[in-house]
Amino acid sequence: MATATAALKAKAATTELGKQRAKISEMQTFVWVGIDKRGVKLKGEQVSKNAGLVKADLRKQGINPQAVTLKAKPLFGKAGKKVSGRDIAVFSRQLATMMAAGVPMVQGFEIVAGGQSNPRMKDMLTDIKTEIEGGSSLNEALGKYPVQFDELFRNLVRAGESAGVLDTVLDTIATYKENIENIKGKIKKAMFYPAAVLSVAVIVSCVLLIFVIPQFETVFKGLGADLPAFTQMLINLSRFMVSYWWMMLLILGGTFFSIITLYKRSDRFAHFIGRSLLKIPVIGQILRQSAIARFARTLGVTFRAGVPLVEALDSVANATGSVVYNDGVKRIREDVAVGHQLQLAMRQTNLFPNMVVQMVAIGEEAGALDKMLFKIAEFYETEVNNAVDALSSLLEPMIMVVIGVIVGSMVIGMYLPIFKLGSVVG
Repeated sequence: MATATAALKAKAATTELGKQRAKISEMQTFVWVGIDKRGVKLKGEQVSKNAGLVKADLRKQGINPQAVTLKAKPLFGKAGKKVSGRDIAVFSRQLATMMAAGVPMVQGFEIVAGGQSNPRMKDMLTDIKTEIEGGSSLNEALGKYPVQFDELFRNLVRAGESAGVLDTVLDTIATYKENIENIKGKIKKAMFYPAAVLSVAVIVSCVLLIFVIPQFETVFKGLGADLPAFTQMLINLSRFMVSYWWMMLLILGGTFFSIITLYKRSDRFAHFIGRSLLKIPVIGQILRQSAIARFARTLGVTFRAGVPLVEALDSVANATGSVVYNDGVKRIREDVAVGHQLQLAMRQTNLFPNMVVQMVAIGEEAGALDKMLFKIAEFYETEVNNAVDALSSLLEPMIMVVIGVIVGSMVIGMYLPIFKLGSVVG
């Protein structure tokens, strides 16, 4: 009984000490101006608990502080851009490098945070450092920011902490994040070109209909003759656009908003969109190859880090970037959980090419599943790169053709009455 009481007191004291350390370690950013021994004016920023400590530190460096003020906070919320996946990849690489060099984790966080130009990223890293100083593990501290550090990231960190190889795991995470961000960039590039074609075509059409064609209509009224059917159709469309352009904007905006809302709230609609995208020529192939590449690389990274296969598949599902493959991976997890081999579970989904299933089967038989998954990921990442480059080369001239057809059709429609008049006069 006495032993249990002592243990409870010790735990309470440790918790209280952690809270005190967390409170003491609350840092603020100060802006300072000083003069060094040569009389040169210097200025900079420093994170510290109070202005007095900043002045003391500057004097140690031979700088006479002239002014030390608390850095002003932005007027409208936090300044800085959103923390991106690439920011997290760079952070992981930097922290892994410092930990491998023997730098303590807390000091590593302080160094990385001090080098951040994005205030949001800097504040987040400073807050995580404070949590660690208060006694939390890295995995627990990262849990405060589930958007930036997803379940996969935290699972890998927890596995690294348990095995005592956190620096190696962080380096693996950095490589993984860099590859995934590259794939995302390629997908965005592939989707951008079709959107660009449609956007440019719509903008050019609207400009011609609202500003150019009405000028021709004024000229045609003076001719007093019947207009060709195509010309009359363009004029009627122009009148509608001039009168109801606001209605068109409302319809387009409402449609876009409705699609986004339905996609987020309706699983059935999200699956419909996901399946439809996979059926689009070229684009669908790129999305499918990207999902397979992300599946293979994510599963390979988690498996190599020592995460059990069933638990790893939980994290992999959300990393594929496709609603269809997300559901497929969840079905794979259910099959593996009841004892099926991974390759058999993958085959049942009908989402993976035979080559991928066969390579996974070979990896399972040889006890080198992670190596085989990385080979699959590298192959499909190369395929995505080649497909996106081919799509870009195809769509660049297509943009010119589409715009040329639109503009050419309207120009011909406007000049048809003039051609008709010329033939009558002749």
